[in-house]
Amino acid sequence: MAWQFSNDRPIYLQVSDQIVSGILAGPFRKGEKLPSVRELAVLAAVNPNTVQRALSELESLGLIETQRNTGKYVTQEEGLIEMAKQKRGALLAAEFLKNMTALGYTGEQAIDLLRQTKGEEGKANERTGV
Repeated sequence: MAWQFSNDRPIYLQVSDQIVSGILAGPFRKGEKLPSVRELAVLAAVNPNTVQRALSELESLGLIETQRNTGKYVTQEEGLIEMAKQKRGALLAAEFLKNMTALGYTGEQAIDLLRQTKGEEGKANERTGV
């Protein structure tokens, strides 16, 4: 998992987002134990207190759970993971539409472009057998 940070938001929120990304599409699976706070801090090259704050945020959302003496785990609640996935998808869609509007596209034109791109991707996959 590549940890990249920007200056536009607090680091703990960006760490939280990276962990959520790991839960939704990456190395952190439902019910799996997360690396320790110190391990995550080393991986992200941030202060352990920053990681702890990010994990507390995720715990308040129910995406991770603390089990005494064994550490933190990704929730096994599929509904919570699905809600996080929908929220992330909505944010990405809104950002996409904002960027397309800045380029001069209408919402409908942006959707048409997505359909066209998806169709071309499907044809390319058929040709390559993917």
